[in-house]
Amino acid sequence: MERLNWKENNVFVTGATGFIGSHLTIALNTLGANVVILKRDYNKNSLLELTGEIKNVNIAHGELEDFDSIYRLLSEYEIDIIFHLGAQAIETTSVVNPKKTFESNIKGTWNVLEASRIISYENNRIKKIIVATSDKSYGPSEKPYIEEMPLQGETPYDVSKSCADLISQSYFKTYGLPICISRLGNVFGPGDLNFNRIVPGTIKSIIENKNIVLRSDGKHIREYFYVKDAANSYIILAENMERKEILGNAFNLSSGEKMTVLEVVEKIKKSMKSDKIPKIMDTTKNEIRIQTLSTEKARKMLGWKPSYTFDKALPETIEWYKNFLSAENN
Repeated sequence: MERLNWKENNVFVTGATGFIGSHLTIALNTLGANVVILKRDYNKNSLLELTGEIKNVNIAHGELEDFDSIYRLLSEYEIDIIFHLGAQAIETTSVVNPKKTFESNIKGTWNVLEASRIISYENNRIKKIIVATSDKSYGPSEKPYIEEMPLQGETPYDVSKSCADLISQSYFKTYGLPICISRLGNVFGPGDLNFNRIVPGTIKSIIENKNIVLRSDGKHIREYFYVKDAANSYIILAENMERKEILGNAFNLSSGEKMTVLEVVEKIKKSMKSDKIPKIMDTTKNEIRIQTLSTEKARKMLGWKPSYTFDKALPETIEWYKNFLSAENN
C-alpha cells in the first residue's frame, strides 16, 4: 500500500492536549501534516506543551459541546482528515458527574459528525474520520471482545462510549461519511497524569516513597497497550482508509498481553527495585472484572500489530515519570 502523503492534508485532532492525543499529534507533526487542534483549557503539563510541539500546530479555541465552533473550524481550516479523540476520559469522574461526561462524549461526537456531514454535503472535502471509542463500549464479557459483539456499556463512562460508537456507525450507514472506529485497550506510557490509573500511580508512589494503594482487589484482568503503539495504530488505520472496504469498520487495537493489576504492580516493582507491599483497598464498584480484546481483524485487514511489549515499554515510561516528577518538585 502506498503511504499517505500527510504533508498534503489538513488534519483536525480533538483531544490533542490529552494523553493519547498528544502522542498522536506529535506523530502527525513528524509526518509533516498540517495539524489543527481544538483547545479549551491551558494545561502546562500536557505532553504537547512539555515537548514544545504545541508550537507546531494551529490552535482553535472552543469545546466539543459547541457545534458552531466545530463547524467553523472544519470550514475555515479546510479539514481533510479528522481524528476524534476528545472526551471526558476518567471513569471515576463520570460517576461523580455523568451529565458532563454524556455532554462531552456523546454530544461532542455528534457535533463533530454532524458538522462533517454538512460540510461533506457542501464540498465533499472531508476524506477520513477516525472516531476513538473504547473497549469499555462492549460492557461486561467473560470472553475476549470481538468487533461483532453488541455494545452494552452499563456505567456512565461505558455507556457514553457505547453511544459514541453507535452514533458513528449510524453516520456511516445513513450518510456515507468516511468513518472508522477504534476500540483501544488500557493505554499507558509517558504523559499520563491520571495517577489514579495503576501504571502512573504505582510508579509515582515508588518514586515518592509512598504506599502503593490499589482501589480494587488487584485481580481485575486488563490488556496494557503502550501509547506509542496506540498513536501509530491511528495513523495506520487512517492510511488504510484509502481502501473502500476498510470504511465503516470498527477495529480492536491492543497489546494482547493479559495481566492482573497485581501482576502489573509486581513488574513495576521489579523494574524499580522496590519491595513495597501494595495496600489493597478493594473499594471499587461496578468495574468489569475481565477485559481482553481480539485484534485479529486489525492484523488481517490493516496488517497492523503492536511494536511494544509491556516489558519493553516500561523502562522509558518509568524514566519519563522520574524526569517529570523531579522537574515538578524543583
